[in-house]
Amino acid sequence: MNRLLNIKKENDDLGKQVNNSAKSLYLSAYTKACAIVLVFIASFNCLQAQNISNSKKYTIGGITVSGNTTFSDQTIISYSRLREGKEISVPGEDIAFAIKKLWDSKLFSDIEIYRVFEGDTVYLEIRLSDLPQLNEIKVNGVKKGKIEGIIKDNKLNKGVKVTENLIKTTENFLETKYKKEGFLNTKVHINTIEVKDSIKTPRVNMVLNIDKGEKVKIKDIVFNGNTVLNNKKLRKAMKSTKKINRLRILKRSKYVDSAYQADLGHVIDKYKENGYRDARIISDSLIINNDKTISLKIDVNEGNLYTFGDIKFIGNTVYSDQFLNRILRIKKGDTYNGVLLEKRIEDPSKPDAIDIKNQYQNNGYLFSDVNPVEVSADNNVIDLEIRIIEGKPAYFNNISVSGNDKTNDHVIYRELRTRPGQLYSKANVVRTIRELGQLGFFDAQELTPDIQNPNPNEGTVDIEYKVKEAGSSQIELQGGYGGGGFIGTLGLSFNNFAIKDIFNKKAYKPIPMGDGQKLALRLQASRFYQTYSFSFSEPWLGGKRPVQFSASISHTKQFLYDFITRKADKSRRFNITGVTLGLAKRLSVPDDYFTLSQAISFQHYDLQNYNTGLFTFGNGSSKNLSYTVGLSRNNTRIDPIFPTGGSSFAVTAKLSIPYSLFNNVDYAALKSERDEKQEVLSNPNSSNADRTDASNRIGEIDQERYNWLEFYKISFKGDWYTQLVKNLVLKPSIEFGFLGAYNNDRGVIPFERYFLGGDGLGGYSLDGRETIALRGYPNQSLSNQDGGTIYNKFSLELRYPITLGASAKIYGLTFIEGGASYNSFRDYNPFNIKRSAGLGVRIFMPAFGLLGIDFGHGFDTIPGDTGTKHGWETHFIIGQQF
Repeated sequence: MNRLLNIKKENDDLGKQVNNSAKSLYLSAYTKACAIVLVFIASFNCLQAQNISNSKKYTIGGITVSGNTTFSDQTIISYSRLREGKEISVPGEDIAFAIKKLWDSKLFSDIEIYRVFEGDTVYLEIRLSDLPQLNEIKVNGVKKGKIEGIIKDNKLNKGVKVTENLIKTTENFLETKYKKEGFLNTKVHINTIEVKDSIKTPRVNMVLNIDKGEKVKIKDIVFNGNTVLNNKKLRKAMKSTKKINRLRILKRSKYVDSAYQADLGHVIDKYKENGYRDARIISDSLIINNDKTISLKIDVNEGNLYTFGDIKFIGNTVYSDQFLNRILRIKKGDTYNGVLLEKRIEDPSKPDAIDIKNQYQNNGYLFSDVNPVEVSADNNVIDLEIRIIEGKPAYFNNISVSGNDKTNDHVIYRELRTRPGQLYSKANVVRTIRELGQLGFFDAQELTPDIQNPNPNEGTVDIEYKVKEAGSSQIELQGGYGGGGFIGTLGLSFNNFAIKDIFNKKAYKPIPMGDGQKLALRLQASRFYQTYSFSFSEPWLGGKRPVQFSASISHTKQFLYDFITRKADKSRRFNITGVTLGLAKRLSVPDDYFTLSQAISFQHYDLQNYNTGLFTFGNGSSKNLSYTVGLSRNNTRIDPIFPTGGSSFAVTAKLSIPYSLFNNVDYAALKSERDEKQEVLSNPNSSNADRTDASNRIGEIDQERYNWLEFYKISFKGDWYTQLVKNLVLKPSIEFGFLGAYNNDRGVIPFERYFLGGDGLGGYSLDGRETIALRGYPNQSLSNQDGGTIYNKFSLELRYPITLGASAKIYGLTFIEGGASYNSFRDYNPFNIKRSAGLGVRIFMPAFGLLGIDFGHGFDTIPGDTGTKHGWETHFIIGQQF
């Protein structure tokens, strides 16, 4: 058997090992492919030059297949279009065509065809090797969480055919991707390693090495062609692309292509805001500096200054020109502002914006359309026609909810602001989304209204609210670390409870759920107190109106806090047993964001060896029957864990009965007698017996004064949320509290006082005392031993979300705050406060509530200390929000 034609150059050693370098491996294959073409062309030309008549017809007597392949012989022969008995010309195009067909399949890395002649018969051998399949892939240089995305984006799944094109495409894709993110020096290298085992299928392992390098920083941003707006103003208009500035904290100077492209649009918007409608970016270039930074050069054409001319409304019948002009708030002669014009017509960034489109949308005109059209720009004066297509008023037809597997339908439907047959209102749709998000039963980020079947002819529309259930029951671990000890709560909180199914065994999955009620069982403990509590609330008492009923029972053991040692003395304590019943009603005036709440509470205090400066009757008791009334307003946006806008505030007054008006006790005489006994204690010449008698008598007097507590207490707290850019949220807060007495002779009670500092002990009351968080200082360290009667606190917090997913919401924060506690208005000075600053992180998980940690730095001295400033304090936050 003689080999007459070898289409591809044969290797010197057919058994030679495959090179481990992917590029070497496929360069060899590529070289062979080129050789095929070149040899074919040369042979063809040679034959042409000799004489085409030298070609001879042969009949294929047989075809065999050899080499390293998993495909069947029949498949390969069929694909080559060669078959036994077929007549072919040699030399001719048939064999070359067969090689081309096999090569175009992109399944093989090596193709050779051999011929053996016997008379007018030719026998063919097709020798080939399969392209290797991808076996395993290893990605170096990126975080583990990014690897899956890289594999998916580049289709590097196990079993894929590994070609030179696949390798090169993957390298180019990743380099381009990271360069757009600001890693301009990204280098990607891919190596393949042959898998040697008993399996016949050729396979390779791939190693993908990514070297992103550092993000390139912007040394300078230079504008050319600008005369109206200077470089500083234009650079300021670029929200995310900033040059190096050591003093700037919130914005980085690293180059990101997508952000840069968006900022070029912001530069044009800046010109439009200042009347230069025709401003354009002529060109922009990126210059790489020797110090590995870059400079951006931007050429602009400012155009001419324009002003607004005549503005006419066309097509409006529902609203008059005068009314629409009051919403537009743009007059003839005003400097042209294209950005402002668009927002006054329709502002997509604010669903509740005061604009013309919303005016129509909020009053039934779902199918309305508002388009500003420039009809003239003569002499740089722009005349506008605002063309309005009002359409027919739309009415809700079908209202439905989907996705609620646990929450009963009536709990959701009672929160809806849209009803079948009701006139369409975009404001009501937006408000419904907020109310559903505020329930806390659903993932607020996933709430979506789906407008369905809009019918402009009949004026009807359907809407479906799609919800995604979130965990609403929690294992509560509330607490923190401060002042040298852990303070915490262990309990169960069922925030979507169904008390009607409490005796229904089938409803325990694991507990009865779905009616929106809240049931909480808690065991609170620390070095300073132990408390057991049970609470229940029904947000819709009777099921027809948003009237919340709540009830709670608690029992607490409070230990004396030693202000000097900052330790608890458990031999000196009092027991507190309390019951509270409350009602809260949503109001409609001034608006329906307001809530009026009322509560009646009773506490019994049993003191055991609890003598302090205020508690002189250390083995006595007191009773507290009080009425609390509060007015609050909360219009924060959608997600209660991470509000991005709106505000909340609450004013409360807690009042006891003025017993001194009718109990016939002469408190002036008691006060006078007490002052005399106090002088005995203060007199260094008093005998021990006189001191003991005076001390005992003071205790008896105070027991009479505080047998039934008489007081009033006023508190205010306000939070505001402002979205600065994208998800960066600023939250200013202010708090104030005052505890007073009806009768000065009776005095301010020793209970219900304010204790400032630390993590806030979980943020709720124990014996009526209010524990106020102020990070950067130990717990209770900024009030005296018996607490203060006045406090104020100011804070400023900057928040940014890391993720707002259903399984976990995580955000970082920085804060500055200050506050102080006072004993009377004589000492009160809102500017003399203890200051702190720091940073922290919050993680909300449905099963455990809010978790977090804060690092606060106290800038001032703790009362009683002699140092200059307190320094750093760590607070672990579990189950509460600041």
